[in-house]
Amino acid sequence: MATAKTTTLTFRIEPELKEALRTAAEREHRSIANMVAVLIMDYCERNDIPVEPGPAAGRKRVAK
Repeated sequence: MATAKTTTLTFRIEPELKEALRTAAEREHRSIANMVAVLIMDYCERNDIPVEPGPAAGRKRVAK
């Protein structure tokens, strides 16, 4: 059986932060899930936290 390319993550967040996330995702033409992944990758990069390349490794991030 093939392994899953992604995993599910469920968490609670304040409505205001959810709306800000939705707005950020729309501005960058991303899904909310992809926006969360990009934010986590950016944080890890800035804080020297290694992240193994995964299925999203080939996706380009939108520069500001």
